[in-house]
Amino acid sequence: MRAGFGRVEITPRIGVELCGFGPFLCRHSIGIRDRLWARAMALEEEGRTVLIVSCDLVGITGELTARVREKIWARAGLSDDAVLICCTHTHSGPNTGPYIGWGAPDEPYLETLPNRIARAGLDALAALRPARLFFGRAPCRGFALNREYDRDAPPLEECLRAGWEAARPELTDTECQALVVRDERGGLMGFASYYGCHPVVCCAQTRFIHGDWPGVATNTIERDYPEGQATGLFLQGAQGDVNSCVVHKPETESLLALDVIAGRYARAVRQAIAAAQPVESHPLTAVRERVVFSRKPWEEGYVARLLAETEARLQGVEVTDATATAEWNARMETVYAIALRRILARMRRGESLEPETELHGIRIGPIALLGSPFETFQAIKNEVCAAVGIPHPLVLSFVNDSVGYAPDRTVAARGGYAQDKVPLITGQLPYARAHEELVEGLVRIARRLAG
Repeated sequence: MRAGFGRVEITPRIGVELCGFGPFLCRHSIGIRDRLWARAMALEEEGRTVLIVSCDLVGITGELTARVREKIWARAGLSDDAVLICCTHTHSGPNTGPYIGWGAPDEPYLETLPNRIARAGLDALAALRPARLFFGRAPCRGFALNREYDRDAPPLEECLRAGWEAARPELTDTECQALVVRDERGGLMGFASYYGCHPVVCCAQTRFIHGDWPGVATNTIERDYPEGQATGLFLQGAQGDVNSCVVHKPETESLLALDVIAGRYARAVRQAIAAAQPVESHPLTAVRERVVFSRKPWEEGYVARLLAETEARLQGVEVTDATATAEWNARMETVYAIALRRILARMRRGESLEPETELHGIRIGPIALLGSPFETFQAIKNEVCAAVGIPHPLVLSFVNDSVGYAPDRTVAARGGYAQDKVPLITGQLPYARAHEELVEGLVRIARRLAG
């Protein structure tokens, strides 16, 4: 096997609006706490090459992925199936996804971003050299909690105490996993760590650019080695219903806690790297499917009625109201009004309201990356992992596109924000059977990888 790594900076200019923590916050960045990166890992074996790129971004669109792939095909001849692009989902970077109101997109940044992401991948391909693969695990418990089924945002003095863990850790990832690449002499070339948790250590008041805990932790581990020797990717797992234990705290406390939480994850990754065992050789395999996920059958009259009700609630409301709740409601209702108008216009033009997206799988020996564009809930990941026969299935979120939450059956049944509101933030109708259809799709991808 041969492997190569590339890393290209993708930090936006100071002043861009940051994406995360709510709509229309005017959250313009005022400085760079940590730079953002596109990191790439290329693997080649028996004439087959795959490329995995991880970006310190909230998410990307399918259109942006297509532009990156076009550039990689033009320069390296690598097919779309072989190129997987994922995002860490930092809430302290620019809006690079389809999110209405979650920070105004910076158009010059978006125009130049595909070039930079592609360059990271091309650098990794150019750096291919003989390598050996290893895979390791390590406990990672005092870190995250399930915000749907556990107490969210405990007091800082509680969750920053040594030995803290969630009341129900089994509803989160309790370990991190690492794919480790070493050269023929045993030196570390790079790694890809995997864990599922929202990067939300900070809050709506923080205005510094950074990659949140995945970015800070990965930067920290890279600094363990001589400059440029080792590159680390972060692969975001099933984080749709999982938060870090620090979220929505005041700005000063958030920024201080960021290093603590990132340090906890970095320690776990170091343990996984140290414990990693050789991966037996297996031909690299990549499969990709264009898919459509069914939506709730909202008719034109129903959407028009929802829009009228939303507009009525906005009448007489000022976004400068003294109460925070009134202002928040006005901003959220504005998002829904914009989304419903877009949906209604597409209905009247006769356009499809079930857009295509894709599922993507890459097999590396006993390891399978099973990627979707969703913010996947833990129960879905658990069901997929139990159904596939590959030893180490890693269910990834934010792969090649961003399409909102895939809530589990329980959350979907009770409706509300995760089930019905988040899809509107991306300008789309709510999903009808996200849990069932995503499990079916990822299991199908895994079976194709298993061959």
